[in-house]
Amino acid sequence: MSYLQHVLDHLRKDLRLEWRSRDSVNGMLFFALLVVVVFSLAFDPTAAESRRIAGGILWVAILFATITALNQSWTREQRNHVLDAQRMAPSPASALFLGKALANMLFVLVVEAVLAPLFIIFYNLHALGNVWLLLLVMPLGTWALVCNGTFFAALGLRTRNRELMLPLVLLPISLPALLAMIQAATGILTAELDPIQVKLWVQLLAGYDIIFTVVCLLLFDTVLSAE
Repeated sequence: MSYLQHVLDHLRKDLRLEWRSRDSVNGMLFFALLVVVVFSLAFDPTAAESRRIAGGILWVAILFATITALNQSWTREQRNHVLDAQRMAPSPASALFLGKALANMLFVLVVEAVLAPLFIIFYNLHALGNVWLLLLVMPLGTWALVCNGTFFAALGLRTRNRELMLPLVLLPISLPALLAMIQAATGILTAELDPIQVKLWVQLLAGYDIIFTVVCLLLFDTVLSAE
């Protein structure tokens, strides 16, 4: 089998499991909606002010909603010793990581698709800058969170307080990406940054994604084989 076929097999398996249970998507969606509603009640969503805070609120909602689902994705692999079977399988360890990261990415994108129209209604938003740049920022920012989150969730599987360890490790590592996401999204919504500055933040985010994706793929075999 080719490497791509191994990745697609892992991806299909995770999508099938999620379709049967819907645990991750439902949990993320409920948490993200709760954050959006609470912040809309806490702040007066006037047109000017809502654009300035919307970028930060959006990524805070996505970040914490993503964290709630990442640990669950690896917990499934521990049931019935599935993870032990994955270690003995001829499939590359990086294919398991990439398939699971892509599955988590799709789950988060589904939540974002549901969240976007509600976010626009609650905060009375319409982008003053280049909307097509926002279509780049969202998937790039989501992959930054999902890629690192999937890796560190696997790293913390054998720890006693893995639910606490993931945000403690993920948040500091993701700070550069979070800064780029918030600055780029806010710049697009408010048009306070010129397109060149926004593109620089997008390039920083793309570079971050490439570096950490390569690092996670190279190190995941060590993480999976660790006792």
